[in-house]
Amino acid sequence: MQAFPDPAGVPASLTRQGLAARWWVVLVRGLVAIVFGVVAFTWPGLTILTLVLFYGAFVLADGVLAIAAAISGRGPSQARWWLVLSGALGILLGLVAFVFPAAVALVLLFLIAAWSIVTGVMEVVAAIQLRKEIEHEWLLIVSGVLSVLFGLVLMALPVAGALAIVWLIAAYAIVSGIVYVTWALRLRSMRDRDHGTPQAA
Repeated sequence: MQAFPDPAGVPASLTRQGLAARWWVVLVRGLVAIVFGVVAFTWPGLTILTLVLFYGAFVLADGVLAIAAAISGRGPSQARWWLVLSGALGILLGLVAFVFPAAVALVLLFLIAAWSIVTGVMEVVAAIQLRKEIEHEWLLIVSGVLSVLFGLVLMALPVAGALAIVWLIAAYAIVSGIVYVTWALRLRSMRDRDHGTPQAA
């Protein structure tokens, strides 16, 4: 997921308050990932081509959410450049999946793997950099590690059976989605405490 600020030199005002204020972006991303994973698991006879199209829609939506988070965020504009960049890359990858689904399916699998590794590393770096500003940063680390592992496995087994790849991507989407939903709820609680708002039961 790209809905996180630049891990290098982010002002404190944009870390805690900014992330907490955008908890809903993290929640939506998690829910979208879970839905994608469930559909991939339950779709009978799902092919790699169809999966690539679904994943294209997933990263496209993820990229839009990242850019929306950057636009709605508070703080210096230069502190949000990573959100815009990663969101744009997600949108580009999604569009490529729709325009060239059959011709470059294998190439897209490598691109998906590379995208997952890069964003996973950035999430881990962000969590370490922001550990004094945010709570439950371990959830972000878990998400980043999952992304890196997913990318490495996908890159190492690009010619595995179609069913194995489908299950791998679906499982990753569901687990990472659950992590993001959990973290979003933690961010909402943090926002409520910062504003003195009673938490919902």
